[in-house]
Amino acid sequence: MSIVPIRPKWKGRMTDRERFNNQMHYKPFDRCFNMEFGYWDENFKTWPIFVENNIKNNWEADIFFNFDRIEVVYGNIWMSPHFPSKVIRETETTKILMNSDGLLAEVPRDGHDTIPHYLKSSIETPEDWKRCKEERFRRDDPARKVDIEALKKRHPDDRDYPLGVNCGSMIGKIRDMLTFEGLAYACYDYPDMVEDMVETCCVLVEDFLDQVLPHISFDFAAGWEDICFKNGPIVTVDFFKNVVMPSYKRISKKLKTAGIDLWYIDCDGDVRPILPYFLEGGVNCLFPYEVNSCAHPAELLNEFGKDLRIMGGVDKMELAKGPEAIKAYLETLVPLVERGGYIPFCDHRCPPNVKPEDYLYYLDLKEKMFGMK
Repeated sequence: MSIVPIRPKWKGRMTDRERFNNQMHYKPFDRCFNMEFGYWDENFKTWPIFVENNIKNNWEADIFFNFDRIEVVYGNIWMSPHFPSKVIRETETTKILMNSDGLLAEVPRDGHDTIPHYLKSSIETPEDWKRCKEERFRRDDPARKVDIEALKKRHPDDRDYPLGVNCGSMIGKIRDMLTFEGLAYACYDYPDMVEDMVETCCVLVEDFLDQVLPHISFDFAAGWEDICFKNGPIVTVDFFKNVVMPSYKRISKKLKTAGIDLWYIDCDGDVRPILPYFLEGGVNCLFPYEVNSCAHPAELLNEFGKDLRIMGGVDKMELAKGPEAIKAYLETLVPLVERGGYIPFCDHRCPPNVKPEDYLYYLDLKEKMFGMK
């Protein structure tokens, strides 16, 4: 299917790659990098603009709205193979599933978007982890080998868009595997097991980076650590500092040797208690930076100066209030965009309670305020 963009690309004098790198390194740029983080699955079923144009996912939506191009290269740096996904049992209103991380999860039978209710992990003791590690975390698994030539062909060095390398997760995916409660208990009951899990995650990322960094010119690194909620991190600050941060330092050393000095982490919630250790570990950008569970992006950018960058930070709750609220909020972001090191977009997937006409108003206003004058 050929996707016809609904709006022209923002005018500019730079390539997307030049613009992104200059903006995120506090150098002169022609206009703001134009991107969004995406939409709930429900939006593709309820927003007429998506339904009538047969737009079914975030990749298609990026083309449809003609956003600037940005891509990330992913490696096989987690379970391999995953647990088989299957339905264990059903009730009148719910399904009990085993997901690919080996969790039993309860989800609505009608399939509407919600956070699954996790019932039980397949890994609860060091014996469980030993067996899982031997079966699913082998470093010598042939499936972990990267096809370098195909990658170079897909992303040539003379490309005009920014390209990132995925550095995975040091603790967030472990949370996925153990559950929130399971990780909390394991840190106290089986600390050596959790430390070995972190080490395993780090080594698999290092193996991937060793394969790709010598051959591809990356512009940034990307990672995922959903380990915070509105009251802060789900692990103690000491655990993060003493167990997780050293892994970041090892990865950061490889990135910097390859000339990569920008590394964003997707971590929702209030990251402030562990932000100094993100920065010390080499992570210097927050993405997509949720506002309500943390703070207005200006607060952290003012506190940490040019050591920190932020991508995101447009309050989704303000988008749902209509044009006046949208305009008032975007006006608070003008100094941040002008300063550099900040790219504004919705602070997570845009929810379906935002009216599509208000969302289009938001995109138009962004171009008026942050596009080329």
